[in-house]
Amino acid sequence: MGSFPQIFSLKNKVAIVTGALGLIGKNHCEALAEAGAKVVVCDLDQTECNNFAGNLPQKSVGISSDITHKDSVIELKNRTLKEFGRIDVLVNNAAINDMFENPQAAAEQSKFENYPLEMWKKSLDVNLTGMFLCSQVIGSEMVKQNKGIIINIASTYGMVAPDQSLYINPDGTQSFYKSAAYPVTKGAVISFTKFLAAYWGEKNVRVNTLTPGGVENKQDDYFIKNYSNRTPLKRMAKPNDYRGALIFLASDASDYMTGANLVVDGGWTAW
Repeated sequence: MGSFPQIFSLKNKVAIVTGALGLIGKNHCEALAEAGAKVVVCDLDQTECNNFAGNLPQKSVGISSDITHKDSVIELKNRTLKEFGRIDVLVNNAAINDMFENPQAAAEQSKFENYPLEMWKKSLDVNLTGMFLCSQVIGSEMVKQNKGIIINIASTYGMVAPDQSLYINPDGTQSFYKSAAYPVTKGAVISFTKFLAAYWGEKNVRVNTLTPGGVENKQDDYFIKNYSNRTPLKRMAKPNDYRGALIFLASDASDYMTGANLVVDGGWTAW
């Protein structure tokens, strides 16, 4: 292990980030690149992946992939190996949150009693199957190298139930209910991390979970206020609040850590 700054360095490392074009995904990519890693920016839109990768401070590439299809994930792995020759870090960040086409109908449609089966299956497909396939295909390459790091992104709602009162409008009406799909899949992320950490531990592949809290991103003022009041630090996260935790998990600074869940939530789960 090197000196204090060196143990956090990702110089000459190659990192893949899925769901890389989202608000948090972009911050993950920037943090990894600033720490010295070559980053593979992975999302659905090839042009946007290329554009974002081109602005990172290290040599990085954009590779589009549909992580719910194994052939697409294999292509992601092969293109990364062709470009860089190895894969050191995988950040399983891609996930979907419920989006309802008609906001006026969202309250009724998002109720557990009415929640559409198609939306449930889509969440399972992206949030779980995508993570499974990326870990299986890319993690197997790490096993061949006898070294690698997988970071799975969960959520506080993978640890505790959603607080439905956050979605109550100032007039007392309920605009939306957080569905079962998101917390169920994020809870499974934490369990999958433990499974894979135990399974690949002797192969020198470390697997950990990063559990973030809610990020302020132009939500309604009442929601930001409700969320902040529910959190000991009295604010939502900023988009860059997870950079330090990610670099810790991706670097030698966490060399004796696997199967763990690093919670960075402003204290949300403390009460």
